[in-house]
Amino acid sequence: MASSRARTGTVDWLETKDEFAHAVSFDAAFAEAFLNTIDCYVMGSRTYETALNFEAKGFGWVYGDKSTFVLSSRNLPRTRDNVHFYSGNLVELVNHQLRPRFRSIWVAGAVASECLRLGLADEVRYSIVPILIGDGIPFFGKLDQDVALHLAEVKGYKNGMVELCYDVPRAHS
Repeated sequence: MASSRARTGTVDWLETKDEFAHAVSFDAAFAEAFLNTIDCYVMGSRTYETALNFEAKGFGWVYGDKSTFVLSSRNLPRTRDNVHFYSGNLVELVNHQLRPRFRSIWVAGAVASECLRLGLADEVRYSIVPILIGDGIPFFGKLDQDVALHLAEVKGYKNGMVELCYDVPRAHS
């Protein structure tokens, strides 16, 4: 039976008491330095609504003052000037509107699968947390074909989390 948190999409499982002694700390300064490398965010409506819910609960707006593009044709609340809604072609958005303006585009949530499927992704970052969840929202949805990845970086954190960074080789480079 799936836990209620898996069915509701909460992420409280990210907080673990595990410890890996031979690693770097994943603290606020480290997180801030990483987030400063991101120029803009792209996400779907569910990820956006989850972020709004976290903000309403007092956790703040995790995307800071960076431009945030929400893919949706629904009428969603716009709580800040840096949030932009888009309901057109994803290839057009990424290749013709975002890439000319932003160096590092972070795609969150289910939109990542679509970016992989369309050949828009340059890298994939997995964070493995030392908790196995029996059910929930899949990290990637169905892809049309296998996507080969090249391991570029591995980091182990003191909280037991491991981050894997893979480059996505271009098939038509």
